[in-house]
Amino acid sequence: MTYVLGPDGRTVRVGGQPRDELIQGLREAGVRLNVHAETLLEHPAFDSPEEQDLRFVERAVYELGLSTGGTQSQVFDAARMQGLHLCPVISGPFLRLATMDQHNAPDSLLSAGRAPTGSIHVASEPFSDDEAYPKGFYLRVVDDEVWLRGYRCDDTYKWGPKQRLALVQP
Repeated sequence: MTYVLGPDGRTVRVGGQPRDELIQGLREAGVRLNVHAETLLEHPAFDSPEEQDLRFVERAVYELGLSTGGTQSQVFDAARMQGLHLCPVISGPFLRLATMDQHNAPDSLLSAGRAPTGSIHVASEPFSDDEAYPKGFYLRVVDDEVWLRGYRCDDTYKWGPKQRLALVQP
């Protein structure tokens, strides 16, 4: 299995720069954004986020003990039971910039109402319970284009056992 975050995780500096500098950095790196990522980046949490170094690890849902998958709340609870923490929502863009070496997805499908193949969801508490508001970010490379995408779901949506997540290791 190939880990974008490395087999033991990767330490990434998150925060410490205002939204306009962060967005400029994403542009300069050639990172593509979907409308949901743009919506998330407009949240006040990105105004002036506190700088911190976090150790990110990558896990599949089945590695969290959910062999048949689970809802977002079940997946997040399973991660906490293993001593892992959810990522601050602001982590998505910083983690994207730190993982530009992610492999191409095996398909080019960008949106299908399911977790896209080759994606890594940045597991975080959503900013809003509103189902229309994006819940968080995911990282994906499609046809050699690096993406930071936002996603929407409700808590009835079932994450598959192979879906990969970025979490924080304390």
